[in-house]
Amino acid sequence: MDDDDLALRLLRMLAENSPASELGAVEDSEARSLALRIRAAFDSRGRREAELTALVDTARDLAALRDPSGVLDAIVRRARALLGTDVSYLTLYDPVAGDTYMRATDGSVSADFQALRLTRGDGLGGLVAKTHKPYWSPDYPNDERFQHTGAIDHAVGDEGLISICGTPLLVEDQFVGVLFAANRSPRPFSADQVALLGSLAALAAVSIVQTRTAEEVRRHTLGVERAAAAHDRFAELVLAGGGVDDITKALGDLLGGWVVLVGSEGELLSSHGSVPLSDDEASALATSPIAREPGGTGRLAHDPTRDVWAVGVKAPQTALGVLALGGVGRLDDADQRTVERAAVVSALVLLFERTAAEAEQRVRTDLVSDLVGGRGEPQTLAARARSQGIDPTAPHVVLVAHADDATPRRTLLLAAHAAAGPGSVVGENDGHVVALLPSTEPQGAAAELARRLTSLGTVTVGAAGPVTLLEDVPAVWHEAVRTVGAMTALGLSGQGASATHLGFAGLVVGSEPNIGDYIRSQLGPLLDYDERRGSELVKTLRAYFDAGASPRHAATTLHVHVNTVSQRLERISSLLGSDWHQPDASLELQLALRLLRLSEGATPAT
Repeated sequence: MDDDDLALRLLRMLAENSPASELGAVEDSEARSLALRIRAAFDSRGRREAELTALVDTARDLAALRDPSGVLDAIVRRARALLGTDVSYLTLYDPVAGDTYMRATDGSVSADFQALRLTRGDGLGGLVAKTHKPYWSPDYPNDERFQHTGAIDHAVGDEGLISICGTPLLVEDQFVGVLFAANRSPRPFSADQVALLGSLAALAAVSIVQTRTAEEVRRHTLGVERAAAAHDRFAELVLAGGGVDDITKALGDLLGGWVVLVGSEGELLSSHGSVPLSDDEASALATSPIAREPGGTGRLAHDPTRDVWAVGVKAPQTALGVLALGGVGRLDDADQRTVERAAVVSALVLLFERTAAEAEQRVRTDLVSDLVGGRGEPQTLAARARSQGIDPTAPHVVLVAHADDATPRRTLLLAAHAAAGPGSVVGENDGHVVALLPSTEPQGAAAELARRLTSLGTVTVGAAGPVTLLEDVPAVWHEAVRTVGAMTALGLSGQGASATHLGFAGLVVGSEPNIGDYIRSQLGPLLDYDERRGSELVKTLRAYFDAGASPRHAATTLHVHVNTVSQRLERISSLLGSDWHQPDASLELQLALRLLRLSEGATPAT
């Protein structure tokens, strides 16, 4: 066969894509070698074209995906198919932990392998993550180039992997993760395969970053929409006259979890959901740095130890309280802005309520001031009293409350108003907090009000009355003021009492001292006993005191045996209590005895 025929035959065989075995049968060694080289070049070009086509298809498929998980799964499936490996997998970089974690696999059967985390520098994947360069090994378990760890070797062995190739996912200088292809048998990776995996990794990295960006934009858009919806809802609540309970409920419905609003003094204003904080923990929010910065930023803060989010509820230069919530996990920026917006709306509502309450309190204070000052026509005062829910024809007592210096008067005023109950009115007059309560028992009313105000500290309440005519209020008002002053002087701070229960001091401060009531309060049990038994306990007690507390001298005065006096004194102790001979009680009894003698028309012994 001449050279032309041989050349024509070889060209025909190449054009018909004849197998290499037929080309190898050509007798001319030079022609055979040249034909095989041309065939290899054609095959290589065909593979590259197929790979480029596959990469274009991959790029098109990835561009069509929007779900981040779907993108990752598509990447590992395509990598396994293009390289024809047993397994393909992808790890993502965790910037917080500083390592990479398994995120997607194809062909994997080991649960331990699918849960693997790779520290930078450990194993083949850790070295790729550290250097941002591709690495491959035909026999990884025995390859000493890599830093083997027990966890990695166990997971790789459980999966049965032998040959591994890994290449970094990079977008400019941003490290995203590592893409792997692996086989369960010793099998080297060619330079073309490594390059192909690198090209796929480049497409994958861009797709991952784009998908993340799109997801962030989507989340941001949803967050803006949620924030706008929250703003509209809060605005609707305010326009509809809603209160802080409506705001905390709306916030809880929007974000889930529990919500609590405490005032500037630690008082619970509103709550929603199952609040795990104790009363003391909730109250302590009011003294936290968040609440005590009137000029602060008003930004939400997170306490990770209790997983509580909190923001100050503030007006200009005024701390109104703290809004806190929990049980919601992590809050994104939009949700945080929603909480801050709820705090602003809560501040507006609290200011509205405070303004309204102060206006109402001014009306009550004006009424109280006119009542105790005796100003105004009775008919006008009665009409004003009825407008405050007071029955001007019913008996009332007047109470005056004093708190220690640590309690602001405004706080005492509001607390007394809340504690006084229906049918009453609380106001201020001449620096005193005054309450007019429907009652016929000044002592009981004073004691109950003092008890209800114990949370404020030491609160002393003096009472006087009752009165059935509003024009009689000024007189009992002055008595109540004198009573609370006497209580403070007598060391009775923190209690509630009327003048008649202050003993002889009540006779001094009372506007109309009732001597008979005082005598009964001290000697009543003895008087009743003498009346029933015909005994002389009162006479014996008077003689005992007149004799300088000497039973023997008292017996001489009474013309009885000293044992008789001793027996009578024991009976007195059983009726009055064993402490009747103490100085204070003794003084009260002696005064009562002298008043009893005066009331009986007797002349005191001299």
